[in-house]
Amino acid sequence: MQNPDSWFTSKFLSLKEKVAIINKDKRYTYSNLLDQINAFDRSIQSEIPAGTVVALLSDYSFQSIALFFSLVRNRNTIVPVISQNEAEIEHRITISCASKKITISGERLQISDTGNTSDNPLFEKLRKTDHAGLVLFSSGITDQPKAMLHDLDQLISGYRKDVVKEINSIIFLTFDHIGGIDTLLSLLSIGGTVTIPETRDPKSICALIENHKVNVLSCSPTFLNLLILSEAYKSYNLGSLQIIGFGAEQMPEFLLQKIKDIFPNVRIQQKFGTSETNAIRVKNHPTQSLFMKIDDPNIQYKIVDHELWLKSATQILGYLNKNSEDFEDGWFKTGDVVSETDDGYFRIIGRKKEVINVGGEKVFPGEVENVILQLRSVTGCSVYGIKNLITGEIVVAEVTIITNGDSTEIKKEIKEICARNLDPYKRPAKIKVVEGLTMNERFKKLRKPGN
Repeated sequence: MQNPDSWFTSKFLSLKEKVAIINKDKRYTYSNLLDQINAFDRSIQSEIPAGTVVALLSDYSFQSIALFFSLVRNRNTIVPVISQNEAEIEHRITISCASKKITISGERLQISDTGNTSDNPLFEKLRKTDHAGLVLFSSGITDQPKAMLHDLDQLISGYRKDVVKEINSIIFLTFDHIGGIDTLLSLLSIGGTVTIPETRDPKSICALIENHKVNVLSCSPTFLNLLILSEAYKSYNLGSLQIIGFGAEQMPEFLLQKIKDIFPNVRIQQKFGTSETNAIRVKNHPTQSLFMKIDDPNIQYKIVDHELWLKSATQILGYLNKNSEDFEDGWFKTGDVVSETDDGYFRIIGRKKEVINVGGEKVFPGEVENVILQLRSVTGCSVYGIKNLITGEIVVAEVTIITNGDSTEIKKEIKEICARNLDPYKRPAKIKVVEGLTMNERFKKLRKPGN
């Protein structure tokens, strides 16, 4: 495997004055990016030994992207941390065994020791290959985040391409998310332009698309729902948009249809991947938009008891803070429950850990949410289970409703539509009207755990 530094340096040199990054309305060329990488090299190589685990305390910026590649050159393991919460920052630094941390002030780096040692056997295994590494954390509210170690050289090598394309994409998913890393490496490997949002609210994203003629927006269904509810798309010229990609969570059918109606000339693509395996190339079904087929030479897959299992050339070396029970004979058990078609396509219908068990019957939250969200008076819905002495669990639905909506009347509408479309055991036993649903910084809806 060729050192990734050699090919991305050659790529950046060949692209010269092509725009690589747009950050705070300033355009940076590939020459600018390579100059900044070289400038950071001097500080990094004098202060941080090769093989050191380094926490990079920043979301995407021109400087942080240059620093990322400088740390790759120096054979470091990178731990992107975007949180502003001091306790969470320290927790992630501790779990990842980062012995150095870096913050960026303008174009200057502030490098400090953490007091940690990176003696986990996984790091030793990585150092023996003289490869750079990447630590990412899972998201969720039911468990402690899992810290995953990637061989970053192996990851980057999968993006080597000889083509150059004119693509400008917003990097919506964050620096600590595999989808964000995939967007970054995918774009820079083909000479594309990475447009960085300062904030990820609908109005700001629409303004970026208009101002910088963005072609591609890949984001979560939760964000697309917020975009529709805000109606921000009506106030901006989004004519440059060619592709809207969605992933990271289940897409409700009603929402997909709304997106197609609002953006009839935009191609809608389903994206797929896991933090453990990297982003995966998929082929969407020609007529059933929520069904897909894995079309990636680096991926093997199989379905075991309706659960999707993956084996990837770029899967993680392991978890730093838990055992590897999610892996069996090299296969990653995704936890995604799928339904299949006869011609090899599948659709994700839920997560195993989110299934609600009502008297021995399985209820997938997404199925109930899809029914409730058909009501125009409901703007958001999150379904989960809570313990019950008689049935084991009962179904609970939390909903947000239209402004000035009558909560009593809307609860009645929910009960009626559920009675028409769902078996009795799937119907919510409790309906709660709330001001807002829980989501993380990646605009992914977080369902509450059973209690």
